[in-house]
Amino acid sequence: MTKTYPSAEAALEGLLFDGMTICAGGFGLCGVPERLIDAIRASGVKDLVVASNNAGIDGEGLGKLLRTRQIRKMISSYVGENKEFERQYLAGELEVEFCPQGTLAERCRAGGAGIPGFYTKTGVGTIVAEGKPTEVFDGEEYVLERGILADVALVHANTADAAGNLIYRHTARNFNPVIATASKLTIAEAEHVLTDSFIDPDIIVTPGIFVQRLVATVPRVKDIEQRTVRPRPADAQPTKGA
Repeated sequence: MTKTYPSAEAALEGLLFDGMTICAGGFGLCGVPERLIDAIRASGVKDLVVASNNAGIDGEGLGKLLRTRQIRKMISSYVGENKEFERQYLAGELEVEFCPQGTLAERCRAGGAGIPGFYTKTGVGTIVAEGKPTEVFDGEEYVLERGILADVALVHANTADAAGNLIYRHTARNFNPVIATASKLTIAEAEHVLTDSFIDPDIIVTPGIFVQRLVATVPRVKDIEQRTVRPRPADAQPTKGA
């Protein structure tokens, strides 16, 4: 049975339903499964619970689903750069579960490894630990965090082969490997899909056993969240009295 689908819409067919939980890879706008997000937006599915390090920016990444009000709850670490997220949260229109970044990564890894929960010191004594069980180990207090196992995971890879093996390019590796394991079914979009060879086993990052569906996506413009550059010397304004 082939894992390769002709489009993002085809790869998502039969999987989407209102109220489902989705894990999405990416960090900022790097390694974001943009085409799969576009297909989810077009589907009209709503009341989504989305676990992702951040929520994109206005009009990019998961910000597209926030704009169309398809997300009911975000489980995230960093949610800056997104005015619509801020507006919905402050208006009580969006539920948010803040999670320390390392804890979020481990929650996804644990879910994929079949571990229902784990104890961590991160967040003890803060609002992160409110309502959660705690235990003392070796004289130190730890808080119990639950693993995350989504209905569907969406990841962006640089290269894939027909078996679904994936490798990522540079920092696009970020959350994608742990997200790829944290679901009942994983869909990968890849900029290059090998059709007549397989990825060298020694460089595979995500084994194909974790990937059930695959779609080719064209390399896209790598958007920058905040372009902060120093002026070129020729553009510098002369100082007073110079």
